[in-house]
Amino acid sequence: MRTSGFTNRQQTSGMPHGKYRPFLDTNPISLPERTWPNNRITKAPRWLSTDLRDGNQALIEPMDPARKREMFDLLVRLGFKEIEIGFPAASQTDFDFVRSLVEDDAIPEDVTCSVLSQSRPELLERTLQAIMGYHRATVHLYNATAPVFRQIVFHNDKAQTIEMAVSGTREVIAGAEKILGEDTIFGYEYSPEIFVDTEIDFALEVCEAVMEVWQPDSEREIILNLPTTVERCTPNVYADQVEYFCRHISHREHVCVSAHNHNDRGTGIATAELAQMAGADRIEGCLLGQGERTGNVDLVTLAMNLFSQGIDPQLDLSNLDEVRAIVESCTRMTTPPRLPYVGELVYTSFSGSHQDAIKKGFAAREQKVRDAGGDEKQVIWELPYLPIDPHDVGRNYEAIVRVNSQSGKGGIAYLMKENHHLDLPRRLQIEFSKIVQRTTDRFGGELGANDLWQIFADEYLPASEAGIDSRHWGRFLLDGAHVSSVPAPSGGDTEVSISLNDRGVKLQLESFGNGPIDAFVHAFEQMGMEVRILDYVEHALSAGRDATAAAYVEAVVDGEVLWGVGIDSSTIRAAYKAVISAINRAQRQSQEDGSVTCS
Repeated sequence: MRTSGFTNRQQTSGMPHGKYRPFLDTNPISLPERTWPNNRITKAPRWLSTDLRDGNQALIEPMDPARKREMFDLLVRLGFKEIEIGFPAASQTDFDFVRSLVEDDAIPEDVTCSVLSQSRPELLERTLQAIMGYHRATVHLYNATAPVFRQIVFHNDKAQTIEMAVSGTREVIAGAEKILGEDTIFGYEYSPEIFVDTEIDFALEVCEAVMEVWQPDSEREIILNLPTTVERCTPNVYADQVEYFCRHISHREHVCVSAHNHNDRGTGIATAELAQMAGADRIEGCLLGQGERTGNVDLVTLAMNLFSQGIDPQLDLSNLDEVRAIVESCTRMTTPPRLPYVGELVYTSFSGSHQDAIKKGFAAREQKVRDAGGDEKQVIWELPYLPIDPHDVGRNYEAIVRVNSQSGKGGIAYLMKENHHLDLPRRLQIEFSKIVQRTTDRFGGELGANDLWQIFADEYLPASEAGIDSRHWGRFLLDGAHVSSVPAPSGGDTEVSISLNDRGVKLQLESFGNGPIDAFVHAFEQMGMEVRILDYVEHALSAGRDATAAAYVEAVVDGEVLWGVGIDSSTIRAAYKAVISAINRAQRQSQEDGSVTCS
């Protein structure tokens, strides 16, 4: 016998990969004594939302003032204390919006608004005019420090690049003293753009020069932002850069190191988390990952990652459907259905094995909650395939499992229990899942809870019990039954009088047996049928005066093993209906096998 396997032969895709250089070839960093891999994230960072600036400038249709205001109000409700609200010197629209927030008294006193500007005198003056009257405001200044920008875009050398940052900082200080006065708690942020591509020692040199002008102290914080404006390295390399920067920057106790990560390599979340482990104090990003190209880092995912580890994210994300709806309305952008925590499908399992595990997990949790005296919050969340409780973020358990051709009995059973309170016995789950499988194989697509109920009713229930048009009920319908306990000459201690509708013909039967169900089955044996009960399960569907019960019967009917289901306010009548359900199904199946259409 020959077996196949991988060989060591070299293969090529044919793609021109040789035109690209490894990041570390041009941006080497040596940090052999790095400490960040051993650190843990134990608290939320300071959050800065840049939805209204970085996020807005990346939209196909930028937000109008009304949508900007709706987004700002959402950010405040969620608990953001630092919000970058625009680039007021870039357009009249941005300037007017920044002014409107203070004129409408829309900013809580504990919220700091940030505005972005380039290092040019006329832009800085306009920027400061926009934030006059703000209680708390930060000017965010940036200039390009990376070699590709110095050499190709601006044709600056290092000294000219430093001078631009320093002169801009001087302009900010002078303008703030002149325009803002003492009523505004004023802050300053500086970004060496693109930090990730800037020589690490040069990035430090520029920031030190800026701090020499700003003079940070215990009452005068400076924010130094380290952007991966374009994500070009693995997250661990950026973490090395951040730790190196934090170790070597002076006045570290007065510096807020901020990470501004994009997602060009698809690792923005990991980059931001490793940056925190490496010493970053603040994270800048957007809700649901809006932003240029592949987007800014998603602040919702970062915050929910903390929440899932038992850490308070310091943001109220208890209604993620509302967050998604408002963000989509404001940005006119759709949310991917599998975006972590927020997407339509993230609490959904189609796989049958996943659905079964989830169903068992919920059952086990319900028992733990009962054992804890009903205090759900005191029971640690441990469920297969669900890292958090969807209820904690305003999602409905009904969306957890959905059914298609790949689904199994667990998911189907879960939906039947959650939506119709029917706790199907395991072998009935197997039987019904095969019926559902036939439907999905034939018609394709996904089945919702209402679709499942229609299939279930068609198969097991008459229209009077299903509440819908169940099309294929069968031969018999129970009109009534009376049970009495009397000794019978032929054995048994129970007599049952039965009123049946046999395809429109009224029948009155009497039978004896060892108990009500045995007596009922004997009535059909008198009609020449072979009926034997293998299993019987019942449970309440509701409580109170109008309580109903469901009964499930596994029976052998004329050699066929199958289940029947009955629903009634009386448990005995529910059981009788379940027997009739099994008999009718057996007869239907026999007719279908014989190519006879049953109406």
